[in-house]
Amino acid sequence: MTDYGEEQRNELEALESIYPDSFTVLSENPPSFTITVTSEAGENDENMQSGKIPVSAVQTTLKFTYGEKYPDEAPLYEIFSQENLEDNDVSDILKLLALQAEENLGMVMIFTLVTAVQEKLNEIVDQIKTRREEEKKQKEKEAEEAEKQLFHGTPVTIENFLNWKAKFDAELLEIKKKRMKEEEQAGKNKLSGKQLFETDHNLDTSDIQFLEDAGNNVEVDESLFQEMDDLELEDDEDDPDYNPADPESDSAD
Repeated sequence: MTDYGEEQRNELEALESIYPDSFTVLSENPPSFTITVTSEAGENDENMQSGKIPVSAVQTTLKFTYGEKYPDEAPLYEIFSQENLEDNDVSDILKLLALQAEENLGMVMIFTLVTAVQEKLNEIVDQIKTRREEEKKQKEKEAEEAEKQLFHGTPVTIENFLNWKAKFDAELLEIKKKRMKEEEQAGKNKLSGKQLFETDHNLDTSDIQFLEDAGNNVEVDESLFQEMDDLELEDDEDDPDYNPADPESDSAD
């Protein structure tokens, strides 16, 4: 007759020895405990030193509870907590535990289950690394293509030239329409001289007022006339041959 209690106690002692830092007993009756499993690949692996994109380690804490007939029946298990795992990753781990438990019925299996989960976590990290590396390469490729477009431009074809010309002509037409509208509006707002006098009666008297205001302030430079007497000017009337009615009398000499 199988002594389930003894097998369970022996396995608990072994597990505590194998996982001293991650094994925690929750209860003794029924026996319940947790084991924290962390991926081996992560931020501290060799990829950090090789210049590749760092990936945070993934982690999960598994909770196991023995039934009365364990290991002839599967233990109860659940994911107690997790870090950096997607929902689909959690689902995959639970499926993996169910498969391993079914395959190992009749034998103590916790170490086998934990090892399978450990390998699964490492696989998840590798997938994350691959995905991020592909994303990085894709971004670098897109940046390179954008840089080529910046320096080389878009090749001109008949189709894209016609599209550009149609767009350019439409924009030019809009500019012309806008300019004509502005000029038309400006012409409407411009008043004629008559309209200016009709709208502003001060214009009637502005020139007169200006002359009146300036009349008292006009200064004459008398020095301009001081030398007038010294000028030798010929008087046509003193010429005996001068005939006011004869235009040619000036040139008779």
